[in-house]
Amino acid sequence: MPIRRIDRRTVPDTVFEQLVDEVLDGELPPGAALPAERALAEALGVSRPTVREALQRLAHTGLVEVRQGGSTMVRDFRRHAGMDMLPRLLVRQGEIDPRVIRSILETRLVLGREVAGLAAERAGARLAGELTASLEKLAGERDPIAQQVIAIAFWDLLADGADSIVSRLLYNDLRAVYESAPAARAGLMAAEVGHVERYRAVADAVVAGDGAAARSAAESLLSLAATEFDTVLGRIHAG
Repeated sequence: MPIRRIDRRTVPDTVFEQLVDEVLDGELPPGAALPAERALAEALGVSRPTVREALQRLAHTGLVEVRQGGSTMVRDFRRHAGMDMLPRLLVRQGEIDPRVIRSILETRLVLGREVAGLAAERAGARLAGELTASLEKLAGERDPIAQQVIAIAFWDLLADGADSIVSRLLYNDLRAVYESAPAARAGLMAAEVGHVERYRAVADAVVAGDGAAARSAAESLLSLAATEFDTVLGRIHAG
């Protein structure tokens, strides 16, 4: 474990951040025992209370387990971490991880399909005015970034209409990660936001209360970004 001394002006957050990076990068593998508080504090050049706070935060994220007797063991983040780790996994050592991008797009497609279906079945025509207004904005906008903002707002309406708190919270987490990588988002979303007719097909099915049609239309729409990602990745590998 490559320990680096910490500037006291940046503790305790920096201690936490360094330990998170060590776990996610595999420098601290699952099952590894962290040094005792005193040894860790000395190695980092910080106080024991600072180390204790960082370890408590790590435990809350699911990355470590504090066992009886005071030992702290690293856990497998794939099994125990929450969605709050996703932004950190998306960009590792300054590079976007394409595997995480693919996972986000796959989950977005599955979740978006179900959100659209539930919105049709639970809200239906009540969303007509807002969806129509959102589509008019999207059709009249030419700036790619502004189009993406409108598209996100469109899905916000559907997420609200789905009336599912778990789906809503999952959608919030995915959106937060998605918005944290504007460079990656711009290229992928360009293939999607230009197809207003597919957004309109989703809206029409939702307003009609047709859950099956809404799910099908949502899958047709959201698959565009996933297909574009596979195309771009294929070009990279070919090059």
